[in-house]
Amino acid sequence: MMKKRSIPASKASLVLFLCQMISALDVPLDLLQPPTITRQSPKDYIVDPRENIVIQCEAKGKPPPSFSWTRNGTHFDIDKDAQVTMKPNSGTLVINIMNGGKAEAYEGIYQCTARNERGAAISNNIVVRPSRSPLWTKERLEPNQVREGDSLVLHCRPPVGLPPPIIFWMDNAFQRLPQSERVSQGLNGDLYFSNVQPEDTREDYICYARFNHTQTIQQKQPISVKVFSMDSLNDTIAANLSDTDIYGAKPVTQRQPVLLTPTGSTSTKVELRGNVLLLECIAAGIPTPVIRWIKEGGELPANRTFFENFKKTLKIIDVSEADSGNYKCIARNTLGSAHHVISVTVKAAPYWITAPRNLVLSPGEDGTLICRANGNPKPNINWLANGVPIAIAPEDPSRRVDGDTIIFSHVQERSSSVYQCNASNEYGYLLANAFVNVLAEPPRILTPANKLYQVIADSPALLDCAYFGSPKPEIEWFKGVKGSTLHGNEYVFHDNGTLEIPVAQKDSTGTYTCVARNELGKIQNEVQLEVKDPTVIIKQPEYKVIQRYGQVSFECIIKHDSTLLPAVIWLKDHDELPDDERFLVGKDNLTIMNVTDKDDGTYTCIVNTTLDSVSASAVLTVVAAPPTPAIIYARPNPPFDLELTGQLERSIELSWIPGDENNSPITNFVIEYEDGLHEPGVWHYQTEVPGTQTTVQLKLSPYVNYSFRVIAVNEIGRSQPSEPSEQYLTKSANPDENPSNVQGIGSEPDNLVITWKSLKGFQSNGPGLQYKVSWRQKDVDDEWTSVIVANVSKYIVSGTPTFVPYEIKVQALNDLGYAPEPSEVIGHSGEDLPMVAPGNVQVHVINSTLAKVHWDPVPVKTVRGHLQGYKVYYWKIQSLSRRSRRHVEKKILTFRGNKTFGMLPGLEPYSSYKLNVRVVNGKGEGPASPDKVFKTPEGVPSSPSFLKITNPTLDSLTLEWGSPTHPNGVLTSYILKFQPINNTHELGPLVEIRIPANESSLILKNLNYSTRYKFYFNAQTSVGSGSQITEEAVTIMDEAMASRQVDIATQGWFIGLMCAVALLILILLIVCFIRRNKGGKYPVKEKEDAHADPEIQPMKEDDGTFGEYSDAEDHKPLKKGSRTPSDRTVKKEDSDDSLVDYGEGVNGQFNEDGSFIGQYSGKKEKEPAEGNESSEAPSPVNAMNSFV
Repeated sequence: MMKKRSIPASKASLVLFLCQMISALDVPLDLLQPPTITRQSPKDYIVDPRENIVIQCEAKGKPPPSFSWTRNGTHFDIDKDAQVTMKPNSGTLVINIMNGGKAEAYEGIYQCTARNERGAAISNNIVVRPSRSPLWTKERLEPNQVREGDSLVLHCRPPVGLPPPIIFWMDNAFQRLPQSERVSQGLNGDLYFSNVQPEDTREDYICYARFNHTQTIQQKQPISVKVFSMDSLNDTIAANLSDTDIYGAKPVTQRQPVLLTPTGSTSTKVELRGNVLLLECIAAGIPTPVIRWIKEGGELPANRTFFENFKKTLKIIDVSEADSGNYKCIARNTLGSAHHVISVTVKAAPYWITAPRNLVLSPGEDGTLICRANGNPKPNINWLANGVPIAIAPEDPSRRVDGDTIIFSHVQERSSSVYQCNASNEYGYLLANAFVNVLAEPPRILTPANKLYQVIADSPALLDCAYFGSPKPEIEWFKGVKGSTLHGNEYVFHDNGTLEIPVAQKDSTGTYTCVARNELGKIQNEVQLEVKDPTVIIKQPEYKVIQRYGQVSFECIIKHDSTLLPAVIWLKDHDELPDDERFLVGKDNLTIMNVTDKDDGTYTCIVNTTLDSVSASAVLTVVAAPPTPAIIYARPNPPFDLELTGQLERSIELSWIPGDENNSPITNFVIEYEDGLHEPGVWHYQTEVPGTQTTVQLKLSPYVNYSFRVIAVNEIGRSQPSEPSEQYLTKSANPDENPSNVQGIGSEPDNLVITWKSLKGFQSNGPGLQYKVSWRQKDVDDEWTSVIVANVSKYIVSGTPTFVPYEIKVQALNDLGYAPEPSEVIGHSGEDLPMVAPGNVQVHVINSTLAKVHWDPVPVKTVRGHLQGYKVYYWKIQSLSRRSRRHVEKKILTFRGNKTFGMLPGLEPYSSYKLNVRVVNGKGEGPASPDKVFKTPEGVPSSPSFLKITNPTLDSLTLEWGSPTHPNGVLTSYILKFQPINNTHELGPLVEIRIPANESSLILKNLNYSTRYKFYFNAQTSVGSGSQITEEAVTIMDEAMASRQVDIATQGWFIGLMCAVALLILILLIVCFIRRNKGGKYPVKEKEDAHADPEIQPMKEDDGTFGEYSDAEDHKPLKKGSRTPSDRTVKKEDSDDSLVDYGEGVNGQFNEDGSFIGQYSGKKEKEPAEGNESSEAPSPVNAMNSFV
């Protein structure tokens, strides 16, 4: 099946939208502008005390800004400190620690200021602290001697580090201590035993603390645990007591649950919005208690709740204020239960609702800066101007502060400044810089001149015209050198200057000119568009069935644009072709020689050019070849004696002994592996080697418990798998890769749902697989917000602004560290229904069935989502001709994209309609515009509902009709046209009669007798005539002629004559039969030529007697007085399609007044009548009545 791949229109629209936002803020660097901080260190900056400290502060501006720093609120004079330098053309500080400096001496709060003549921008407060990874204090650890069944806590008490260390327990062999429902590590790092067992006895319980920042691991002294069983304890006691003492340790008995942590019946916990909430309950008891969690008065949040550490830890990700409440853990075994209630309160550091954005104004313009944030408690909003509180900053008459908004009126060049908005509460702060830059600049176009764009026909073409100017320029597009302004629904004009041709055609190729103008000037730029023919597979590969060891070929013939170079790729089962010389790839085909069973599958031909891609697939089925009795071929026996040697961290060598080939050489060996740690019992493909090879070097992944098996393959098939090899556990390591398919799509107007494809078990490279999810609003100078979540595949960011772009990245980590830095993707927070309806709806009625509706597009900000188009709802109110209302059936037309007009076809003439228009995004429809009423003009009517012709007489017919079903206006009259038809289907003169509209019948007089007429009837309005309806009818014949014709047919002599003719024919047939039997010959033809039989002569037309038989083509002339045309003969072969066939027998013509002359000619026909005509033989009577 052939497929074409292209960028979806929705994604293209997204790109344009983002470009629009960027271009609205970006001022070319050669123009005067205040400083903008482009890079800075994180707010909480923990540094490695062994390396130089680099505190970043980069900014752009014109003139280039100068930089200064404060430390702990006072000016930091870097010139007086030999260890501190500032990078050239930058504000970044480098503190030299590696040459004698001490990191602790530079601990503090730093802030950078970038300043030029147009203002000053400031960085966040950067808290610099050196990382600390102290050693454990020396302590004497007494051995732990405990009775079987008792609970036990081994305290880790790691040294206080910065940042806090990661805790884990191992033994002397650096192997993780096994954990279970009975034995597990708490959140504080201690090792808890719900009840000890004799197998817990060991002397190497070692707590490790890993300090990731300095990549160091500190080890606590080993802890010894000795568990006394009841039997051994009783023996010890008995040996130390006298015979008179009666004493014995009680055997291990079941015990009710008791909580080891937390203590007491209640506790409290405060967590910040967006963080991960961790609650823990660990209990002692026999049997080992099972932990269950509930939320009092509610339910645990779905999709955000996870249970860890054998359900001893409750984990809720992305907490919000709604997660506040009381959480109860219940520890239960067969003897009873214990519980603890944790009261959770969720607070929130400030987060943006609307961050201020840079503002470019021309002198005299107005504008606003808006700063809105939320938090718990509600944050305070403070404004600064050039780093100084706005209350004490120099006054600006154009500026007025109104809470979270600064309003600018009639700005001048001196109004240029950088404003800072600080939103803070007790849990944190947000700081944003936004400049006001007052410029008067003529337009400039930033897109390179003569840029070439190439697209495939019938796909969108996007021609850029990035621009800048102040005031904001207006953009126009032209095609060609002297072309007129482009407009119409075949073009879409975007606010960022881009021209979109939604469906580019070959004639769209050419030069396009973009013109930008404002009150200060005009500039233009030309770009080139080339539209290429699409690539098409004109002969696709077809389904094939081939016998084993045969040859098969798949064709893939393509047609492509002559200027594009196609590349053809063949795949098997959506993967590369096997590296096998049997596969021959030609220009237009793929040939497989000596086909085997493994060649069975789907083969795909993919054709790629620089602009498009198409593909087609076909299935190959391999069937068994005819049996060969001489030799029995079979699959090989499985390999055996697998051996692992040369064990390394990331590789190992596997060798084996092949099994019997069974008369078919082994072509290759397939090596599979099992991961006993993550997926026991599941075998995966590892690699394959040629059949002559019995040793292979295998690449390994960290933290996998490998077992291998080998499968031999020959041309018959695959062997059974070998017995598994011994197991080999590789060491843990940092993850090598990050999750794929990262996306950010909002499900609600105030959230962002981040999803990804999780790593598989063996990809984790170590225990404790987690993900660091980071996001920040795009094009806003904001820090990354990050959370670390468990091994899940979704995270929801709440409280986002509606439909704004976000930069997103997801990084994998495990207990040993982080994966490489992930790439960023762009997502959007959720859409909401559009806010406003289209305005200025106008209707232009083009004709009685077609109207054109116009509307103004809604502002982009009010769409609140991806603009999908506009919907026009319209419905008929009433018909103006009938004055009767019907059931209202609303019709809907959808116009895709940013169209501002559309056509309404199929309207009913002379009717009253209403319509409204609504904008549509991915969430749904916005409000409807006010209903607009319009009327359609009159149209031509439909045909009359019926036309009946009754009461035929010699010279008149009565016509009755019904009015049109759809008058489509006011009827003015009816038009009747009619004309006679002669026996050769020739039409006579056309007569037209106009009839008043209020009539419904008419008697048509002065017609010719026995004449067929054709009638054409239609109605009229003031617009014109409608469709006509046609009918045919015949006036009746003359009564005298009818009487005579009937008399002839019923006379006795006529009947007797007919009987005599029949008798004579019978006698002649008998005589012929007798003579032939006697060998004689009866000259019938000669006698007929010599003696014409009067019995079979035709009837004369004037007296009713029989005349002479004639075999000539001309008939007797019509009776005297008839006006016969010169060519009045009727040939037999020509009569097949005349009225004579139907028994009419009329041969004449029409007078000038339309009356008919001529008479019955007496010609007989034996053929049956057609259509609605009589099916009898055409006697004279039937001939006259055949049309009645």
